[in-house]
Amino acid sequence: MKRRQFLGTFGAATVAWPFAARGQQLRMPVIGILNSGSAAPFAPMIAAFDQGLGEQGYVVGRNVRTEVRWADGQYERLPELATELARLQVDVLASPGGDVATVASMAATKTIPIVFMVGRNPVTAGFVNRLNRPGGNATGLNILTSELAAKRLQLLRDLVPDLGSIGVLVNPDNPNATTDPQDLQDAAATLGLKLSFLQARTPDEITQAFARFAAQKLKAVLVNTDPYYLGRRDHLAELAAHHSLPAIYSLREHVTAGGLISYGANLIEAYRLLGHFAGRILRGGKPAEMPVEQPTKYVLTINLKTAKALGLAIPPTMLARADEVIE
Repeated sequence: MKRRQFLGTFGAATVAWPFAARGQQLRMPVIGILNSGSAAPFAPMIAAFDQGLGEQGYVVGRNVRTEVRWADGQYERLPELATELARLQVDVLASPGGDVATVASMAATKTIPIVFMVGRNPVTAGFVNRLNRPGGNATGLNILTSELAAKRLQLLRDLVPDLGSIGVLVNPDNPNATTDPQDLQDAAATLGLKLSFLQARTPDEITQAFARFAAQKLKAVLVNTDPYYLGRRDHLAELAAHHSLPAIYSLREHVTAGGLISYGANLIEAYRLLGHFAGRILRGGKPAEMPVEQPTKYVLTINLKTAKALGLAIPPTMLARADEVIE
């Protein structure tokens, strides 16, 4: 083991130990987790968060405890759930449920350290003052889901022959529903594409939206990033297949559920890094001084089985660029 690695591991263990020792006398530190989605679809992500904590010397149930609150896609519940966690006086409040969960968390407390995972620039969104020195009680990850929307349009254009118009599905309850459409329109104009936006916040509305996309004879669909949509990934893949609509998503989990193609951050890795942030704060780190981080790699995932069912031939150049191909 290299000396630096050894010292880092030793330091994590020696700093984490006093928390465990004090927990025997006082109480175990508690991390609150606020998520916009539901427990079952996000179980692998929570496991990754716990892994990140473990790499910082904290093992859930041994020297740290978590309190998880799920909104189950009902975003109007988030402020109440965030307030509940704040009243529990958790030591760290993690909000990996996207921008909407972070808005609720920051409204609930100005003192409890917050670690967020958001999809748009946190400075522009008002979550931090600066990326390198946030300056308040919040820091975390920007996985750039909004900024990569233009790239997804380009991938669809390269994939679908004679692509002219694209349907875009957005959740009106997500803050990105007010910011992403204009960015997408600007990107579409550059690529010579036209967009048709539809909003959906319930299973029935999602079903109706895809039926309308098909009735408009659109050639493809872009599903905008949203935690609720991630929880409904099986439903979305089934609808795209039923209407023979090629669809692109921001996260690979959609593609493993049967979706065609995705381009974006590795969500499992992002949750693991968020666990790192929480562990560092428990060890004494201050959010005001912890720079916001971004993924170092974005993943292109393609489902060849879905492409074959849609009658699409994936260009060889795209297959060569893919990080993961599902056959």
